[in-house]
Amino acid sequence: MSTFSPLTRRAILSRTAQGLGGVALASLLQPQLLRAASQGVLGRLPLPQKAKRVIWLTMAGGPSQLELFDYKPKLAEMDGKPMPESFTKGQQLAQLQGQKLVCKGPMFSFQKYGRCQMELSELLPHIGSVADDICLVRSMTTEAINHDPAHMFMNTGAQIAGRPSMGAWVTYGLGSEADDLPGFVVMMSTGKGRNPQPIAARQWSSGFLPSKFQGVQLRSLGDPVLYLTSPSGVTRERQGRDFAAINSLNKQHASLCDDPEIATRIAQYEMAFQMQASVPELMDISGEGAKTLELYGCQPGDGSFASNCLLARRLAERGTRFIQLYHRDWDHHSLLREELPLRAKEVDRACAALIKDLKQRGMFDDTLIVFSGEFGRTPMAQGNKGPVGRDHHNKAMSMWLAGAGIQRGVTFGSTDDLGYAAQENITTVHDLHATMLHQLGIQHDAFSFKFQGLDARLSGVEGAKVIKKILA
Repeated sequence: MSTFSPLTRRAILSRTAQGLGGVALASLLQPQLLRAASQGVLGRLPLPQKAKRVIWLTMAGGPSQLELFDYKPKLAEMDGKPMPESFTKGQQLAQLQGQKLVCKGPMFSFQKYGRCQMELSELLPHIGSVADDICLVRSMTTEAINHDPAHMFMNTGAQIAGRPSMGAWVTYGLGSEADDLPGFVVMMSTGKGRNPQPIAARQWSSGFLPSKFQGVQLRSLGDPVLYLTSPSGVTRERQGRDFAAINSLNKQHASLCDDPEIATRIAQYEMAFQMQASVPELMDISGEGAKTLELYGCQPGDGSFASNCLLARRLAERGTRFIQLYHRDWDHHSLLREELPLRAKEVDRACAALIKDLKQRGMFDDTLIVFSGEFGRTPMAQGNKGPVGRDHHNKAMSMWLAGAGIQRGVTFGSTDDLGYAAQENITTVHDLHATMLHQLGIQHDAFSFKFQGLDARLSGVEGAKVIKKILA
């Protein structure tokens, strides 16, 4: 006959804490043991998954499609002539509202590239070299006409702050395959010679989703993450014990109050500990070899867009789900002829290198690459004398996509003769989001989160559609 020996309250708490501490320490030192915790909410996906990850190349400021992607002979003929009122009457403009509107022809010539004979600017010869691998969309539109709301709309599907960003939605749905790196990473680079608009951290916010899904910014220069290095005298083993003890207390508290933000804090401690080892190795591209560095056109530690593209490939290899690169200084209200070649040169080679590198590593077919600004530019000149530029424009913009089941060597959609508005196969930002989710295996109109009594979605509720004509 066995004798029941009751445990005191103190003994129960002591033994429970030890068990939780052991689990916490195990998760810190061997994160694959708790891999299930990093999985998304969707589980089995409703659609075939063409894309396992996304690399989003954001040209912040609004690159001019009329000099880069959408050549307009008629606009060239009308250079210096008044813009026909039939195009602009009653239309929203940014800084040109109420001013005399004058046509400005393309400032650079275009060439045909690849077997597909895709027409691209002379400023983009490297992207031209992979024209047969990309899908150029010339009929994208957006709702916003100023930078911050336009970035918000492109990133979240809404112009107001507080909604989850694309990367947050994707990692919420799919989780991450990275053991020791965030599932959503953001990096930033800046063009040389001007003062670019700031990019706020709210652009990669998790909004009303749990905060563990927000993007983590890795800085391109200096320490990639603040406080990444342990203080002098603090060993990794000691720090691991500290994190384990803190997390054991957090787990006990979570079992009592069921606060999702406690689970987020636990995950953040675990990820921070892992990143102290993984991030320095990730950021050190010196071991990539001379051929790879030459392919991208970068040097270790230079903080360039090219280096960030190489780091994006390294992140993708390590399982990061969503990688967003910002390259700033594309807002050319003036000095367009002088500045655009500089910005194009900073990104052209690296974009092509990313595609070539992913292809040779067998990763192109399951990586979705998107190249886009936040809006387009007007066919009307801004400034009638001297170093002219173009104003913000939301009725027509160009972008391109590649990989992950996207058609190759295709030009989709068109604008009118002067490039003022999209007219054939008009697409919206919500359509783009729906298409992105579709390639990730997610049914966009069934992927939602209850917020303020409504089923909120990345693709909105206005009838977004998958752009099926660009899918292979």
